[in-house]
Amino acid sequence: MNRAFNRKKDKSWMHTPEALAKHYIPYNAKFLGNTEVEAPKGTEVVKDAVRKLKFQRHIKKSEGQKTPKVELQISIYGVKILDPKTKDVQHNCQLHRISFCADDKTDKRIFTFICKDSESNKHLCYVFDSEKCAEEITLTIGQAFDLAYKKFLESGGKDVETRKQIGSLQKRIQELETENSELKQQLQDLEEQLMIAHVPPAGSISMKPQSTDVFDMVPFSPVTPLVPTPASNGCPPPPPTTLPPDIRKDLFGAEPFDPFTCGAADFPPDIQSKAG
Repeated sequence: MNRAFNRKKDKSWMHTPEALAKHYIPYNAKFLGNTEVEAPKGTEVVKDAVRKLKFQRHIKKSEGQKTPKVELQISIYGVKILDPKTKDVQHNCQLHRISFCADDKTDKRIFTFICKDSESNKHLCYVFDSEKCAEEITLTIGQAFDLAYKKFLESGGKDVETRKQIGSLQKRIQELETENSELKQQLQDLEEQLMIAHVPPAGSISMKPQSTDVFDMVPFSPVTPLVPTPASNGCPPPPPTTLPPDIRKDLFGAEPFDPFTCGAADFPPDIQSKAG
């Protein structure tokens, strides 16, 4: 392994200071993953991490999984690891948390760096595979360190706190964006559930309420026969009550007058003419 920070000072760096200070240098590589290491730096520490992640990647490859491609954005503020298509930030490694960076002289495709995780405070070793740019990426990170250190000296140490605040704000923004997308998904699921609840099942009969008049009474229809309604307990309705013959008559011995059962011949001529 080779420390990127041991580059001789009499040799010029690869990029202009403005490119790393005001913008970033992008690179494409394959991401083997990261793993926890016991020390913040050391050649043997990195070698063990590389062997471990290579073995894990070999197993995943035998299962048909491809090594994911990522985009690296290197600046004086750190190294961002993004999805090359969606540009989603997968890891944001701030420069002041990176303690070691190296490329592998036995395998020129491999380069690594160790970064202290902001949440767990564990040291994680990130391992990448780049066919042509492994050494160049390592040197670019080294140049970013050199520029960041010079800026630190010029600012009297105030710039470090500013970078920490910026990093915390960026992390909070990512958390809010994730929370926002989750809330949108929950809202969409609720809307779909409400739509399903309002749709009647296939083959169901929708019962329309019976129309009533202004007195909230059902209109009388002489054509519709009166059908006895079954009782709520399931028992058949009682038979219609019939009065004895002697009770049907009034006090004078005459049967009660029923206009619906009388025929036209039952009326006297003067009443028939009026009724007709």
